[in-house]
Amino acid sequence: MLQATARVLATHGYAGTNTNLIAETAGVSVGSLYQYFPNKNALIAALHDRHDNQMLDVIDDVLNGNPAATLRERVAAIVQAMLHAHLLEPALHRVLEREFPLFDQPHEHSRADQDIHRRMRHLLELHRAEIAQADRDLATYVVLRIMESLVHAAALAPPAGFTPKQLEAAVVDAVMGYLGAPGNAAPGKASKPGKAAVNAAAKTAKTASAAKKTKPARA
Repeated sequence: MLQATARVLATHGYAGTNTNLIAETAGVSVGSLYQYFPNKNALIAALHDRHDNQMLDVIDDVLNGNPAATLRERVAAIVQAMLHAHLLEPALHRVLEREFPLFDQPHEHSRADQDIHRRMRHLLELHRAEIAQADRDLATYVVLRIMESLVHAAALAPPAGFTPKQLEAAVVDAVMGYLGAPGNAAPGKASKPGKAAVNAAAKTAKTASAAKKTKPARA
């Protein structure tokens, strides 16, 4: 059912999506659909939860991986997985990001988002010797917002002239630059982010901001 919802959303957008079309795509009756989901928003909310749970799995995999990994290596692994997930279904994520009302609600309204915050805070606490930010809660909030906004923009409206790998590195540089501790630069680079990476991150952030300002009206 959720896969059918994802396909319909990606093809028709939020306004063009309805439960009849989702049921037809899934090969089930509308009555069967209503046994589990009362309306299309409930289905899309379930897609949002699925996305958050995928993000939780990514962070858990990073936390349970190589215990000798540096903070930069772990941040890079998370950013890489996030960008890959968005690039697999860009049309779907574009609809979820720009059109679905749930995404305008504060993140603290979502239990999954709270779990993501706790996992990321734990990761930063594990690497407290590598970061300059003393307030872990604030640092967690900012790091997640940097990742979220830049990954969304890089996947959904990427600036011309940059490869996904370059954009991925730019997001990592932005996160590590905010955390601000010495030695956070990529191997073989100075601790200050490269000009190309900074420009890519700035251009991507500008694209994300412009996209949100032009969010289409909802049906």
